[in-house]
Amino acid sequence: MGAFHTLSALVLASNSPRRRDLLGSLGLALEICPSNAPEPPPLPGEAPKDYAKRMALLKTLDVAVLYPDCAVLGADTIVVLPAEGSAPAQVLGKPVDEADALRMLTLLSGRAHQVITGCCLALPGQAERVCFAEVTEVVMRASSREELCAYIATGEPADKAGAYAIQGLGGFLVERINGSYTNVVGLPVAECAQHLLDRGLIAAR
Repeated sequence: MGAFHTLSALVLASNSPRRRDLLGSLGLALEICPSNAPEPPPLPGEAPKDYAKRMALLKTLDVAVLYPDCAVLGADTIVVLPAEGSAPAQVLGKPVDEADALRMLTLLSGRAHQVITGCCLALPGQAERVCFAEVTEVVMRASSREELCAYIATGEPADKAGAYAIQGLGGFLVERINGSYTNVVGLPVAECAQHLLDRGLIAAR
């Protein structure tokens, strides 16, 4: 039993077991309805936080039409490699194949990057949409090509933004983080819980 319970039906617009487990750890009863919304690339000049929030909004709206009387929470996590020299900042999503995973992990190795999770909450019976984003800095240790290839061979990077899972085997790639750990896993739990509490959607047991 967690610390909270739901006062309104809550739908998670994601098939991520990590997000489901993070919310479930609070004691919240959830309905799962994965979004089928497309994931277009960033718009020219669009800030990474705005892009993450826009993706979360698209996912939330896609599911909210099916559950007009429920609270619907959507989320999207991206990895952002800061600009360096003449190289612009890069937004890294999920790798398309093993070669792409190696490309991403090679870029991240020995450097700091940002993990941004955009979230959007649709309120039951209301047109209001609450969108927010959390940013965590992650510093990666320098890893050899052999280490990266061995990790990729486990299959874990396949569906992960930035091609690694901090809560899994990929934790060995990480030197330290500054900010929310759960945000790197896929959902800023503290911030999500606060928004749900503020709007009377959940309460302490």
